[in-house]
Amino acid sequence: MRRALLPVVLLALAASAGACKDPESVIVGSLTFQGVTSVDTSALRAVLATRVSSRLPWGKKIGFERQRLDADVKRVEAFYADRGFPDARVTNVRVAPRDSGRAVDLTVTVAEGRPVAVVAVNFHGFEVVPAAHLEQLRRAIPLEPGQPRDRQKVVAAHEMAVNELRDHGYPFAQVTTGEDDGADGRHATIAFTAVPGPLAHFGAIEVSGNTSVTASLIRRQLTYRPGDLYRRSVLQESQRRLYELQLFQFVTIDAIGLDRPGPEVATRVTVAEGKHQRVSFGVGYGTDEKGRVDAEYRHLDFLGGARTADVHGRWSSLDRGIRVAFMQPNAFAHVSAGADAQRWYTYAPAYYSIISGGRLTFTRRPSGRTSWSLSLASEHDTSGISDSALKDPTLRNDLIALGLDPRTGQQDGTLASVGFDLQRSTADDPLNARRGYHVGVHAEQAGRALPGSFNYDALSIDLRRYQPIGQRLVVAARLQAGTIDPAGGDQRNIPFSKLYFLGGAESLRGWGRYEVSPLSESGYAIGGDSVLEFSAELRAALRGRIGAVLFLDAGNVWADAWDVRPGDLRYAIGPGFRYQTPIGPLRFDVGYQLNPIAGLLVDGAPQTRRWRLHFSIGQAF
Repeated sequence: MRRALLPVVLLALAASAGACKDPESVIVGSLTFQGVTSVDTSALRAVLATRVSSRLPWGKKIGFERQRLDADVKRVEAFYADRGFPDARVTNVRVAPRDSGRAVDLTVTVAEGRPVAVVAVNFHGFEVVPAAHLEQLRRAIPLEPGQPRDRQKVVAAHEMAVNELRDHGYPFAQVTTGEDDGADGRHATIAFTAVPGPLAHFGAIEVSGNTSVTASLIRRQLTYRPGDLYRRSVLQESQRRLYELQLFQFVTIDAIGLDRPGPEVATRVTVAEGKHQRVSFGVGYGTDEKGRVDAEYRHLDFLGGARTADVHGRWSSLDRGIRVAFMQPNAFAHVSAGADAQRWYTYAPAYYSIISGGRLTFTRRPSGRTSWSLSLASEHDTSGISDSALKDPTLRNDLIALGLDPRTGQQDGTLASVGFDLQRSTADDPLNARRGYHVGVHAEQAGRALPGSFNYDALSIDLRRYQPIGQRLVVAARLQAGTIDPAGGDQRNIPFSKLYFLGGAESLRGWGRYEVSPLSESGYAIGGDSVLEFSAELRAALRGRIGAVLFLDAGNVWADAWDVRPGDLRYAIGPGFRYQTPIGPLRFDVGYQLNPIAGLLVDGAPQTRRWRLHFSIGQAF
């Protein structure tokens, strides 16, 4: 026992020693601002050398230095001047020792003064840019009349103006920035003057750095050819397409000879290849899925030509199985072709499903933000309800209506369907977005001319929006809606596994997984054909990797297709905590039901508890 405790004791001593190397030093306990109303205080703190010590016993302790604080006074005034407040001054710096004498509290008082306001932004020499694009540029630049003249925003607007010219065939364009602050020095007119230079087209394409990947394959991924009009955006799109192959550690595409204006611009594509075979293994835990184990093998240049082969296996209490996938990039006209096969088991509180089969998918990405795909699926579906639900005699009529055998509680059939998906996303981070939006549309048809046991039409949408408020707050919202319409109104034409349920760590967090849907006479959730769900979160970065969330969830599931009644929505609210990791935030949410479901049964037991705990990895949306 003593030997086991020894490493822990040594680690604690080392942490204590690192936390306070000099027992006599005075640390910074707090740093506050007074009079700061026109700028973001978190951005102001970021430019200062003075830092606040951690409140945790083992956290980093920052010593107080008067010289550093004096230099920060100048940094505060320079920060304000760059943001359009040339008269801003630090009028007082208060250093208040705490009773212990080991820490000081700092208060910095600022008199912001009157700003230099933007009154107009003018563009000269931009006649070569189409009028509609020039108007889009005017709306997109971060300079707004009436707002303080921020020099960082002026620089950003200058870059946007240059890029607009370079995206219309003028790679040698030059833009100068002029500013007239008016007679009183308080009203700024910003002028961007362009000298476009000669119109140019793409010339020769060089490829370097490749070893096993052929130059011809790299050229096929490019979205431009010699003779095309020069556009800066197509260079960025080509770079993105090369990265999508996952064959390269880095990719750069450079224009050659921009210092020598001419009718053609040659480009050089430089790549560094990475490992083509990858093996990954991961474990995880969530309140819904309990333990989870994932293993994957991926070959990124299978049989050459950047073909991808993938084998993925998973085991958890919610789902388990194996999937095999193959993808051929640029099968034709920048359309990728993929095929996958699976044997997958899904377990929910009310039912289970087993899906065996495959899918053929064709995907086109017109840009880095937009994609569409067409898929053909053929699979065998086996579904069944839980044993406790099967023993309930009042479920017999519901089971028959849902296409389940009332004796075994199972449904077996073959599914042949065609699906169409459209995705567009401007979110800045797929794991933890702060800005942008996402739009997803899915349409599917089974049966009719396709052979199979099921016959239905389905449509669903997924809308998400992320909006930052300052440096520490983000408002996130999601709206999801969907319906599945069985042919002839016969529920037996829908696989039971396709029915909608809500509840769990990612939807209506006041309930457990799949607990929200139409109920049987005895109180079991049996799924429905229509769903509507809305979620809103206020996400706050607290300190370091730690964050907090306040959320509101609303939604419900209805029995019939196209039958959505907003007055029947269920609501849940609650707080959450986040800890950022490289694979996404660790998430802990507490959901409380505002309007519980009367008579709900879970595993045969009445549910009267109005709150649920959820722990998982990744944002809810």
